[in-house]
Amino acid sequence: MKETLGGFKKFVLRGNVVDLAVGVVIGAAFGGLVESLVKDILTPLISAIAKLPDFSSLFFTINGSKFMYGSFINNVISFLLVAVAIYFFVVLPINKLVARTKKQEDSFPPVTPEEIVLLREIRDQLSNRA
Repeated sequence: MKETLGGFKKFVLRGNVVDLAVGVVIGAAFGGLVESLVKDILTPLISAIAKLPDFSSLFFTINGSKFMYGSFINNVISFLLVAVAIYFFVVLPINKLVARTKKQEDSFPPVTPEEIVLLREIRDQLSNRA
Protein backbone atom coordinates (compact mmCIF):
# COMPACT_ATOMS: atom_id res chain seq x y z
CA MET A 1 0.00 0.00 0.00
CA LYS A 2 2.80 2.40 0.93
CA GLU A 3 4.56 1.57 -2.32
CA THR A 4 1.40 2.38 -4.31
CA LEU A 5 0.99 5.73 -2.57
CA GLY A 6 4.67 6.51 -3.19
CA GLY A 7 4.23 5.77 -6.89
CA PHE A 8 1.11 7.93 -7.02
CA LYS A 9 2.99 10.77 -5.30
CA LYS A 10 5.81 10.54 -7.87
CA PHE A 11 3.25 10.55 -10.69
CA VAL A 12 1.34 13.57 -9.39
CA LEU A 13 4.46 15.59 -8.63
CA ARG A 14 5.98 14.97 -12.02
CA GLY A 15 6.51 18.22 -13.93
CA ASN A 16 4.25 17.26 -16.84
CA VAL A 17 1.20 16.58 -14.68
CA VAL A 18 1.55 19.83 -12.75
CA ASP A 19 2.18 21.80 -15.96
CA LEU A 20 -0.88 20.23 -17.56
CA ALA A 21 -3.05 21.06 -14.54
CA VAL A 22 -1.86 24.67 -14.55
CA GLY A 23 -2.47 24.88 -18.30
CA VAL A 24 -6.03 23.59 -17.95
CA VAL A 25 -6.85 26.06 -15.17
CA ILE A 26 -5.33 29.01 -17.03
CA GLY A 27 -7.02 27.88 -20.25
CA ALA A 28 -10.41 27.83 -18.56
CA ALA A 29 -9.87 31.29 -17.10
CA PHE A 30 -8.66 32.58 -20.45
CA GLY A 31 -11.70 31.04 -22.17
CA GLY A 32 -13.95 33.02 -19.84
CA LEU A 33 -11.98 36.17 -20.61
CA VAL A 34 -12.28 35.72 -24.37
CA GLU A 35 -15.96 34.81 -24.08
CA SER A 36 -16.59 38.01 -22.11
CA LEU A 37 -14.64 40.08 -24.64
CA VAL A 38 -16.74 38.69 -27.48
CA LYS A 39 -20.11 38.79 -25.68
CA ASP A 40 -19.73 42.12 -23.86
CA ILE A 41 -17.63 44.19 -26.27
CA LEU A 42 -17.36 42.83 -29.81
CA THR A 43 -20.92 41.52 -30.26
CA PRO A 44 -22.56 44.80 -29.14
CA LEU A 45 -20.21 46.66 -31.46
CA ILE A 46 -21.28 44.46 -34.40
CA SER A 47 -24.91 44.85 -33.30
CA ALA A 48 -24.59 48.64 -33.33
CA ILE A 49 -23.29 48.50 -36.88
CA ALA A 50 -25.69 45.80 -38.18
CA LYS A 51 -28.75 47.19 -36.30
CA LEU A 52 -29.81 43.63 -35.43
CA PRO A 53 -28.30 42.42 -32.12
CA ASP A 54 -29.73 38.91 -32.19
CA PHE A 55 -30.38 36.75 -35.23
CA SER A 56 -31.98 33.86 -33.32
CA SER A 57 -35.49 34.96 -34.32
CA LEU A 58 -34.76 34.41 -38.02
CA PHE A 59 -36.22 31.23 -39.48
CA PHE A 60 -37.96 29.76 -42.51
CA THR A 61 -40.55 27.02 -42.79
CA ILE A 62 -40.78 24.13 -45.28
CA ASN A 63 -43.69 21.69 -45.05
CA GLY A 64 -44.32 22.65 -41.44
CA SER A 65 -40.69 22.23 -40.38
CA LYS A 66 -39.12 25.31 -38.82
CA PHE A 67 -35.47 25.97 -39.73
CA MET A 68 -33.84 28.29 -37.17
CA TYR A 69 -30.97 29.57 -39.31
CA GLY A 70 -30.68 32.72 -37.17
CA SER A 71 -29.29 30.74 -34.25
CA PHE A 72 -26.71 29.22 -36.58
CA ILE A 73 -25.75 32.72 -37.75
CA ASN A 74 -25.31 33.78 -34.10
CA ASN A 75 -23.00 30.83 -33.48
CA VAL A 76 -20.98 31.50 -36.64
CA ILE A 77 -20.54 35.16 -35.70
CA SER A 78 -19.59 34.20 -32.15
CA PHE A 79 -17.01 31.70 -33.44
CA LEU A 80 -15.53 34.23 -35.85
CA LEU A 81 -15.35 36.90 -33.15
CA VAL A 82 -13.61 34.51 -30.78
CA ALA A 83 -11.13 33.54 -33.52
CA VAL A 84 -10.46 37.21 -34.34
CA ALA A 85 -10.04 38.10 -30.66
CA ILE A 86 -7.62 35.25 -30.05
CA TYR A 87 -5.62 36.05 -33.17
CA PHE A 88 -5.27 39.79 -32.58
CA PHE A 89 -5.03 39.79 -28.79
CA VAL A 90 -2.99 36.60 -28.24
CA VAL A 91 -1.34 35.14 -31.34
CA LEU A 92 0.04 38.37 -32.84
CA PRO A 93 1.47 39.75 -29.57
CA ILE A 94 3.03 36.37 -28.69
CA ASN A 95 4.55 36.05 -32.18
CA LYS A 96 6.03 39.56 -31.90
CA LEU A 97 7.43 38.77 -28.46
CA VAL A 98 8.97 35.52 -29.70
CA ALA A 99 10.45 37.29 -32.75
CA ARG A 100 11.94 40.01 -30.56
CA THR A 101 13.41 37.43 -28.19
CA LYS A 102 14.81 35.42 -31.09
CA LYS A 103 16.33 38.57 -32.59
CA GLN A 104 18.10 39.27 -29.28
CA GLU A 105 19.39 35.70 -29.16
CA ASP A 106 20.63 35.95 -32.75
CA SER A 107 22.58 39.13 -31.95
CA PHE A 108 25.20 37.04 -30.14
CA PRO A 109 27.62 35.38 -32.55
CA PRO A 110 27.89 31.61 -32.25
CA VAL A 111 30.95 30.25 -30.49
CA THR A 112 33.13 28.03 -32.64
CA PRO A 113 34.82 24.86 -31.34
CA GLU A 114 38.22 26.55 -31.71
CA GLU A 115 37.10 29.38 -29.42
CA ILE A 116 35.91 26.84 -26.87
CA VAL A 117 39.32 25.15 -26.90
CA LEU A 118 41.06 28.52 -26.44
CA LEU A 119 38.77 29.50 -23.59
CA ARG A 120 39.46 26.19 -21.85
CA GLU A 121 43.20 26.73 -22.23
CA ILE A 122 42.89 30.24 -20.74
CA ARG A 123 40.81 28.84 -17.86
CA ASP A 124 43.37 26.13 -17.19
CA GLN A 125 46.27 28.59 -17.23
CA LEU A 126 44.46 30.94 -14.87
CA SER A 127 43.67 28.09 -12.46
CA ASN A 128 47.37 27.00 -12.50
CA ARG A 129 48.45 30.51 -11.40
CA ALA A 130 46.33 30.43 -8.26
